[in-house]
Parts: sequence; structure tokens; C-alpha cells
Amino acid sequence: MLCIHEIWLFILSGVLLNITPGPDSVYVIGRSMQMGWRGGAAAAFGISCGCFFHVAGAAIGLSALLMASSTAFSILKLVGAAYLVVTGLQMLWSRPALAANIDEPVRSSLRRVFLQGVFTNALNPKVALFFLAFLPQFVAADASHKPLAFLTLGLIFIFTGTLWCLVLAAFAAKAAHRLRRSEGAIAWVNRALGGLFIYLGIRVAMLETR
Repeated sequence: MLCIHEIWLFILSGVLLNITPGPDSVYVIGRSMQMGWRGGAAAAFGISCGCFFHVAGAAIGLSALLMASSTAFSILKLVGAAYLVVTGLQMLWSRPALAANIDEPVRSSLRRVFLQGVFTNALNPKVALFFLAFLPQFVAADASHKPLAFLTLGLIFIFTGTLWCLVLAAFAAKAAHRLRRSEGAIAWVNRALGGLFIYLGIRVAMLETR
């Protein structure tokens, strides 16, 4: 009914893409080192929810509209770039919390980490273009339920990506248990994440429609 072909190839390709080191992996690892597994898990679920916006957009045609309209593309690009740069600067200026005093800050910051993951992906037009280019390759051209097929494939991709990010979070949190007791180490993690967000913001700002 969905006219999805070569599902095994899609799953394999998705897994390989998900485990390839990238900004999402760095963000999950960084938050895990700062806050433990809960911080990494919050980042992972936020990233997944941000991706879902683009999967839904591809399913109902918003991504195609975004790609066709230079004005809409530019607005989303500039909003996303500004958000990333501002978030990066906030991380650079933030003061680290030591493990001895981290329980309350973690509880109050998990929501913020989750939302950062959501907005980092949802406001990145490059992610929208990726799903628009990737998903149709596995759906028959004459499929009668293309939106549902796109949604199904997107959810599979998000599911495997979330599992991988949770594994990364667990390993990073365990490896960084001692580092979280060092104010200097946490400060460097903040700087690395801040630099990553600023870099991504610049990349998004320079992104072109083609």
C-alpha cells in the first residue's frame, strides 16, 4: 500500500548516516559529559523531535515549498543561524556547575537542553533539504499514499538515530564521570559546544538554496 521499495537498503543507509560523527553526535556527547546520561538523553530526544518537524514537512510538501521559495528559505536560514550563534555565545559565557552541586541545575536545565536540540534541527533548512532528497528515493513514483510513506520512512530513520544517540549518551556519561568533578573540564566542554553552535550558525547563514 505504501509502495516503499528496498526498505532494507533504507534502514542500512539510515543507520550508517546516523552513526557517522556529526554535530548531533557532538552535542549529545557534550551534554552527557556535562550532565550525565539524563542530559545526553534530553539532547537526543530534542534532536529527534527537531527532525520530526522536517519529516512531517517532507510528507505534506512544506520542504518542497521551502526549497522552491527563496524568501521562505532565507527567512528560516537567518532565524536558524541567529538562534545557533546566540546559543553558542551563551554557552561560551556560561559558568560551569560542579558535580557536587549539579543535581538541581540538571533538573532545571534538562528542558532547556531538550529545546536546544529541537530548535537546532527544526530551524536548520539543511536538514529539511536532506529529508526532501533522501526519502523520495525509496518511495515509488506512482505511490498513492506518498505522505504516509514519507512519514513511515522518516520515523524509522528517527528511531534508529535516537537509539544511537542514547548509546552515545550512555558511553559518554560513563567515561566523563570524573571529568564532571573538574570545573576546568566542564568549562572546556561549554566552550567546545559553544564553538560548535557558532560554527553551525555560520554554516547555516552561508547555506544557499541550490
